[in-house]
Amino acid sequence: MRQKGFPVFYPRLRVRPVNPRARKVLPYFPGYMFVQADIATTGLGLFQWMPNALGLVCFGQEAAAVPEPLIAGLRKRLEEASETEAKFLFGLRPGDRLWIKSGPLAGYEAVFDSRLPGRDRVRVLLSLLQDRRIPVELSAELLDRTTRG
Repeated sequence: MRQKGFPVFYPRLRVRPVNPRARKVLPYFPGYMFVQADIATTGLGLFQWMPNALGLVCFGQEAAAVPEPLIAGLRKRLEEASETEAKFLFGLRPGDRLWIKSGPLAGYEAVFDSRLPGRDRVRVLLSLLQDRRIPVELSAELLDRTTRG
């Protein structure tokens, strides 16, 4: 579509995969991209036969329109997600102490164990029963490096 002169937005996230050979950039909406075009001028046919695509998202014979503020918000969210992940996950090592700041386990102290495949999932160990640590998988955004209070 870029070669044909259309502005394209293909939302992707930069990730740090557990497997170093895995892809470091993943699509945010696998199989979808946003193309800015005047369908009245170009027609639907051009977009129905794109290589490696199933076609244009349509409702009946009408192409789905995505408002520009939604695209702008999505761009901003992707930038924030990349920055947040980079800031929080950078330098975490097994054994680092964390606090769960929200969710059903809010207020508990946790010990970082490992990153999990995917964008922002981690495994932490909770001390819930005396000396026994229980592994729990959480979104990194539920955790904080700082102390309670």
